[in-house]
Amino acid sequence: MNYLARIKYLGTNFHGFQVQPELRTVQGELCRGLEEALGAPCRVTGCSRTDAGVHANEFCVKIECDGATVPPEKLPVAVARFLPPDLSLYYAEECSAQFHPRYDCREKEYLYRIVNRRVFDPFDYGRAWFVPRRIDGAAIDRMREAAKHFLGSHDFSGFMSEGSDVEDTVRCVSMLTVEKCRDDLIEIKIRADGFLYNMVRIIVGTLIDVAFGRKQPEDMERIIASCRRSEAGMTAPAEGLYLNKVIY
Repeated sequence: MNYLARIKYLGTNFHGFQVQPELRTVQGELCRGLEEALGAPCRVTGCSRTDAGVHANEFCVKIECDGATVPPEKLPVAVARFLPPDLSLYYAEECSAQFHPRYDCREKEYLYRIVNRRVFDPFDYGRAWFVPRRIDGAAIDRMREAAKHFLGSHDFSGFMSEGSDVEDTVRCVSMLTVEKCRDDLIEIKIRADGFLYNMVRIIVGTLIDVAFGRKQPEDMERIIASCRRSEAGMTAPAEGLYLNKVIY
């Protein structure tokens, strides 16, 4: 049987999604749990490759298991006791053999959380970027103004870290929002038809530069057009990043 499953995980203690020898990964733990639950080896294909420390509120996988008889609606309960507490499979449906969770995806949405207070709260450890310098209302407005320049199709090669062999660096961003959810929490959401290596984290770092006046909103058009990594901002830490939604 072929399943399309939706999972969520806290990435703090994972070395990313993809299986790596001798390292704890989401794909590795999921394969082990599914084999225990279904009684046969399973092939798991993910919708993306998240880095170490990156979390997921919704991550989609295709599960291929010959001879599996567990109905999709019962798979979450069947596998639950075989998964670690930082990984959950919460939804499944049957899918075709031709379905691919990565190539059939129309858009993905990422969420980035910034905790903006003077003193760190240990309950946010590993789950948000701690920025102690005050980001006030005027700074949020500048970030929002800068965010508008990222919308649409652009060559985002200047917002890609080294180490990627991707040839096509054009991506279409359909949404980029900056919200102050409470006095000490800022959430940045970005949706696009695809993302380059560390693209979201570099965009967030660039928006923080705008917040603190190191860059201006009107600089974004020039920075994007330059296609030079040196023009953009820092790469924000992994712990604030969540794969938030996958759209088929």
